[in-house]
Amino acid sequence: MATETIPVIDLGPFLAGEPGALDRTAKELRFALTEIGFYFIVNHGVPREKIQATFAEVKRFHALPIDRKLALKIDLHSTGYMPMRGNTLRTSTVQSDTKPNLNEAFFVKREMAADHPDVLANRRFRGVNRWPEGLPGFRETVVDYCDTMEALVMKMVRLYARALDLPATYFDAPFQDCQYSLRMTHYPHQDGPIEDEFGLAPHTDTSFLTLLAPNDVQGLSIRTQSGKWIDAPAIPDAYVVNGGQMLQRWTNDVFLATPHRAINRSGGERYAIPFFCDSNIDWPVAAVPTTVGPDRPPKYPTTYYSDYMIWYQKRNYDVLADVNRQAAE
Repeated sequence: MATETIPVIDLGPFLAGEPGALDRTAKELRFALTEIGFYFIVNHGVPREKIQATFAEVKRFHALPIDRKLALKIDLHSTGYMPMRGNTLRTSTVQSDTKPNLNEAFFVKREMAADHPDVLANRRFRGVNRWPEGLPGFRETVVDYCDTMEALVMKMVRLYARALDLPATYFDAPFQDCQYSLRMTHYPHQDGPIEDEFGLAPHTDTSFLTLLAPNDVQGLSIRTQSGKWIDAPAIPDAYVVNGGQMLQRWTNDVFLATPHRAINRSGGERYAIPFFCDSNIDWPVAAVPTTVGPDRPPKYPTTYYSDYMIWYQKRNYDVLADVNRQAAE
């Protein structure tokens, strides 16, 4: 396979439990994550109708009047509404001096009960979700989609373990009660990039694993290891998957966090629903045993999700300036 092409991985045999499929699929995964950092998955088991229903709810939300969306303005836990141009990717190692991103988004995390100990303790990134009023079915559809994605991730992490020559169950415990975020994004049409304005400027994700739902409206481009930018094609029913900075830390840079960007030149509106997933918020993220040795020391200190995300969001989310200042006081 060429490293200028995003590989397509068929999950069907693995999910069906076919003999040998775990290791065969893990080998394909290892190639994808060491050579290009992105891949498509097909036969993933997520019903097309469920994906379409979620996109429909995202469109309903973004069609709300701006005052109703701003009533849910993003909070300290990074749940809620981020208005248009609400973040600027200052931590990007790929592109500097970009303008604020030309998108708006609504974020949800795991649905937490009001009496959950983490909620009562006001633990960062473990708050209750913010839900719009007057959109019957929105909450239920989004929560159901997140549950489906979490179940898929719990299967996929076994492929990651085998791709790293670890026991298949290595990531099972770290990803119990995994930390995730669904970003429901609206990109208006633009003719750009115009003077460094992007729908989403070149960057790498922070996550261990990102799953981007199948989308008929293209807009995603990735930068290959040669430095060439290529457009991600729209493959029917295929998720786009990539790793981020947490995956780099887990694998001591064996697996890539590949830069990518989004520009909507479709002539219409573009919506996207990336699902970002990481391990349990309390799990220490450190290089796995198969990626370190006498001639390959760990490149990163042990990392915890909350500490890393607090640093990252202070740098990048302009809309969080006020809530971060309040938290420090």
